[in-house]
Amino acid sequence: MGLELCVLLLVLGGLPLQVTSTARSFSIDYTNNCFRKDGVPFRYISGSIHYFRIPPAYWKDRLLKMYMSGLNAVQVYVPWNYHEPLPGMYDFAGDRDLEGFLDLVAELGLLVILRPGPYICAEWEMGGLPFWLLARPDIVLRTTHPDFLQAVDAWLAVLLPKIRPRLYHNGGNIITVQVENEYGSYYACDYDYLRHLLSVFRTHLGEEVVLFTTDGLKDSELRCGTLQGLYATVDFGPGVNMTQAFERQRQHEPKGPLVNSEYYTGWLDYWGEPHSTSSAEEVAQGLQKILEVGANINMYMFQGGTNFAYWSGADYKKIYNPITTSYDYDAPLSEAGDPTAKAYAIRAVIGKFQALPAGPMPPPTPKFAYGYVSLPQRVNLLDILGLLSPLQPIRSPIPLTFETVSQAHGFILYRTLLPHDILVPALLSVPNNGVHDLAYVLLNGQYKGTLERDKVSGLEMIGWAGDVLDLLVENMGHINFGANVSDFKGLIHNVTLDSFTLSDWFIYPLDIDAAVAHAWPPAVPTRRGTTGPAFYTGTFTTPGINWDTYVKLPGWTKGQLWINGFNLGRFWPARGSQQTLFVPGVLLNSSAPNIVTVLELQAAPEEPIVLFLDRPLFNRTRSFATQEME
Repeated sequence: MGLELCVLLLVLGGLPLQVTSTARSFSIDYTNNCFRKDGVPFRYISGSIHYFRIPPAYWKDRLLKMYMSGLNAVQVYVPWNYHEPLPGMYDFAGDRDLEGFLDLVAELGLLVILRPGPYICAEWEMGGLPFWLLARPDIVLRTTHPDFLQAVDAWLAVLLPKIRPRLYHNGGNIITVQVENEYGSYYACDYDYLRHLLSVFRTHLGEEVVLFTTDGLKDSELRCGTLQGLYATVDFGPGVNMTQAFERQRQHEPKGPLVNSEYYTGWLDYWGEPHSTSSAEEVAQGLQKILEVGANINMYMFQGGTNFAYWSGADYKKIYNPITTSYDYDAPLSEAGDPTAKAYAIRAVIGKFQALPAGPMPPPTPKFAYGYVSLPQRVNLLDILGLLSPLQPIRSPIPLTFETVSQAHGFILYRTLLPHDILVPALLSVPNNGVHDLAYVLLNGQYKGTLERDKVSGLEMIGWAGDVLDLLVENMGHINFGANVSDFKGLIHNVTLDSFTLSDWFIYPLDIDAAVAHAWPPAVPTRRGTTGPAFYTGTFTTPGINWDTYVKLPGWTKGQLWINGFNLGRFWPARGSQQTLFVPGVLLNSSAPNIVTVLELQAAPEEPIVLFLDRPLFNRTRSFATQEME
């Protein structure tokens, strides 16, 4: 009778009942299989939003659209690496203002399901774990390894005290807190690690808050991801047999509310694969079935946003699969925050189960096609190496990883001299798949080709003793899901010419973002040419507006793009499917020239131009299928 009674109580809970007690509470009712909020049966209908993928100026707009869609809660990850870029250095200001974001959520009357990790996945760089953990090569992530636990404890001692006063029973709007994330999908299955986290969370947050886990539906996932004292929830998308899915949850939680913590409204994209889409009708039908049985649901994602700069992660599914800059996710709100047909279909379903907010859905943000912009100033990357890497290079007999030299993201240039004449073509390679992730090869400044992890292992070359060999290595994002080993970046093995090992390296960690933001364009002569790593710069003015837009790169190959010093992220139209980068209007000047800077790594068009459009473009799409999640 419990499930039927829960549904009835939820219907009654939607009516204006008088709560006699003034004490705020949020708890699990194991008798009636539901949550209780202030003593009244409660069901959350939530959507995921990532403050770290949206400019702060747009936070309120996105949250308002979620509220007007009928949601009563939002689900929020907290990426550790976004707030502790280096050990003991914490940043909660500007676009990292977590508390400011939570304040906006509260202003709109939305509740919060918080997911503070320490690991979050989220298709985010290293799943939210800081790169500097890998400075200790023997560390075992997401286990009771002492070095890992020491760093985790220090971080949670900073984060969780910020969260405690925001818990619902303390007067805030956070109703539940997740511990770790999909731990059952990780190979370690370290129950002592989960027990340690449970103890730390209870110490900082108290005994009253509902703590939970989220895992997939496989027996191994639920076996290794759940722990007594943490309420077990599941995740699944449309097309999965809902009854069987919740039966899996019931195997671990015989009583209590049914919860789908990640109901997939779409799916992520990888470079080189079609853009994923899903049917609004299928998503809405699946939502209705879940709500009909009284279950709680969080829709992942409700708005995806953008992996600006270098923040996109990568999956490992037999090979390394980097994730695109766009995190559109085919979500109900688009990458630009615009309501889609899926949002309206979801709103219509929610309206069958609870009252919707009065008034219309807020409109899309205005877009503008600013047109073609020429980028006439070309500067070779090697010509400004001193600007990009102002400190003396690091000398080492062997290549050093990004983590060893404390380089979080971006690029490192590795330089050595050819030790002898190479009159017959010799194979330049880094054995054992040792390029993480791409290496752009230059000899005496001339671009020779690219080595790519899991795809291009070597290239032939000739040269003379003393020729300068450069390998510009790009980190495409630490693995966030699927790998059982640490994902070190850079040249992780020795470089060889045929059987000869190259040594005596000069290593230049590059801080391109600092140069582009503060000393751009550089006062050096421009160079003609189209191949090899080079910067292209130009300006444009707007017709007195700063509306959102999208930038297309016709004829370009691969690289990075900045507008007014802000790193929009990676472009790779030659690989696809993403063909445009989202440009938030708040980055644009309406009364002064806007500076566009492109770093092209391989081959630029003869006429270096970019094109600003009023809509996004993908060169291939596919319909998302649930089985692809596995």
